[in-house]
Amino acid sequence: MIKIGIISAMQEEIQALLNELKNVTTTEKGMRTYFSGTLFNKKVVLVFSRWGKVASAVTTTQLINDFDVDEIIFTGVAGAINSKLNIGDIVLGKNLYQHDMDASPLFEKFEIPILRKKYLETSNTKQLLKAANNFLNSYHQFITIHDALKFQITQPKVIEGDIASGDQFISSIEKIKQLNNWLPSACCVEMEGAAVAQVCYEYQIPFSIIRIISDKANDNATIDFPKFANTIASHYALGILKNYFA
Repeated sequence: MIKIGIISAMQEEIQALLNELKNVTTTEKGMRTYFSGTLFNKKVVLVFSRWGKVASAVTTTQLINDFDVDEIIFTGVAGAINSKLNIGDIVLGKNLYQHDMDASPLFEKFEIPILRKKYLETSNTKQLLKAANNFLNSYHQFITIHDALKFQITQPKVIEGDIASGDQFISSIEKIKQLNNWLPSACCVEMEGAAVAQVCYEYQIPFSIIRIISDKANDNATIDFPKFANTIASHYALGILKNYFA
């Protein structure tokens, strides 16, 4: 049986998965707790990496080297930089860019030195897209009407799109415009995905990423992130992965 590693930046983003985890054992390594067990009859290891590219890269490397995973999925919140996205929408990552990678003039902007790649591609987006759509069709089995309305979620949708990662919390319209200019295909921004993708690429481990839009990454980004992560994002992850593992 294959073993799947599931990572989030905050424990709140996978709390609903932890609540469903069976036959649990825990391992403490590098100031992190790795939760091994079964989830919907699949062998999994759950861990929250903490925020940022370094933290997520360290966690991913540990997960691959010490837990013998065959696939890694990252799930969590992100800020929209595409005006068509709303709070509660789902982005399944296609190409992952490090928007703060710039080793010019030795390399082109965004190009990862030595790898000679500006972005890294994900795996299994077709299967994840089906799972996400099945989740949306049974949305209120996982998300209460009260919680959805609290965050003004009315008609959530799922898209496949490029994601920009960097060690910056994006919270200004000026920065969004800059990112739109630099990476016009990127639809949301976060702080871990491209780093996890790079580690998985170098270790040849299939990688996918699920991002739930929590805000518009602008001056109005004042949402209660822990609350949104716990009541919305973690239940999205639960619903999508339940369908993905079926």
